[in-house]
Amino acid sequence: MVDRTPPDRKPLNPKPLNRKPPSGGGLDDVSKAIIEHLQADGRRSYSTIAKSVGLSEAAVRQRVQRLLDSEVMQIVAVTDPLQLGFTRQAMVGIRVEGELRPVADRITDMSAVSYVVTTAGSFDLLVEVVCEDDDELLDLVSRRIRTLPGVVSTETFVYLKLNKQHYNWGTR
Repeated sequence: MVDRTPPDRKPLNPKPLNRKPPSGGGLDDVSKAIIEHLQADGRRSYSTIAKSVGLSEAAVRQRVQRLLDSEVMQIVAVTDPLQLGFTRQAMVGIRVEGELRPVADRITDMSAVSYVVTTAGSFDLLVEVVCEDDDELLDLVSRRIRTLPGVVSTETFVYLKLNKQHYNWGTR
């Protein structure tokens, strides 16, 4: 017999759900299944999710609120920078002399910066930036980042094409 259930109506996690939190304090299978539903469609109704995971709508609502309150997840709208007029994206590798945190904190406060990571390796910080154009990128790197106390050097990697970007990690 062929399963003709539309893909958006099939349970995301067909195995039985483990309702006990794992030792060490992680998430149980039910919470992970709820997250998977919201990753697929952040507007999916609590009643639809409840039917799939075997809880009441109220229980799903409570779990979602706990996941939000504990900052395990966020429900956000993900935009396409190109369609919003931001035509230049880049990753900037930064080498720092001295304490990293003050430099990272200052860069984190910059509106064109979308991502800041402290790393080990050739760079101390990796910073993803989204700019309207090359002039804004040049200004950001040369006048705002490179002039920060502690910044020794930068290397800019301009994005030619974004081949993959996803936000569905962590539940399987």
